Amino acid sequence: MARTIRCLDLHFPTLADHPDLPDLVSLALDDLSPAAIHEAGDDLAPVWRVFLADPARIEGAAAKLGARLVATGLRIEVAEVADEDWAARSQAHLTRVTVGRITVAPPWDAAPPSDGTLVIVYPSTGFGTGHHQTTRLCLGLLQKVEIAGRRVVDLGTGSGVLALAAWRLGAADVEALDYDEDAIVNARENLRLNHAEKAITLRQADVRVEPIGAGDVVTANLTGAMLVALASSIASLVRPGGTLILSGILAAEVDAVGSAFSAELTQQDMAAENEWRALRFTRV
Repeated sequence: MARTIRCLDLHFPTLADHPDLPDLVSLALDDLSPAAIHEAGDDLAPVWRVFLADPARIEGAAAKLGARLVATGLRIEVAEVADEDWAARSQAHLTRVTVGRITVAPPWDAAPPSDGTLVIVYPSTGFGTGHHQTTRLCLGLLQKVEIAGRRVVDLGTGSGVLALAAWRLGAADVEALDYDEDAIVNARENLRLNHAEKAITLRQADVRVEPIGAGDVVTANLTGAMLVALASSIASLVRPGGTLILSGILAAEVDAVGSAFSAELTQQDMAAENEWRALRFTRV
């Protein structure tokens, strides 16, 4: 009897009426550790088949997505399909992404670039690979500030891609934190792939309750709502003269996020890609 594996089928409503919905769904999925996403249907009403790194979490993931996206018209179904080495097949198409001097590549496309710096990330949790707009925006802003010799704190590190990029750019001290245990497991593997286990401090932590040392550069690629809720805690981690880079912000949220941080920090820059925004602040 053929092996099967459980997954989620996400049926989108007509995107002409909901143009921002794919970005919202991508952001929601980022918290669920997807291992692969197959896109089907058509451009107007797509269907995404989502596989998780741990298929046993499918029911819980469906409930979380349903609660978060109940008002969007997205239909969520739990499906069971033949297991035909889906992970390898679905990930094989992922190739390198270059943002400025940083190239992010999966292990099977990890030849060093002719110029710039290579970061290897195994795409076992879907995003944080450089393919998502929020990550690319952070990578771009990170290269606008002085990194060499400085301490970098990466909040919500996910795959560890921003921490690894900061290390490659010459940071003297990098601390990567995430409250999600699955993210820590993935980040630890990516540190190993880059031979950065001793160079980057990785730990599971919640910025709301645990002490975290301040940094010269702090990155937080979260969600707009989380950034507003944690603004005071995050801003307190930026040293005098330091820089804060925020991403995961939708265009409709940018004013609220900017206002939440402007009480303590000065906004210097905003980067945009499609409906996503990233902000750069400094502490004078």
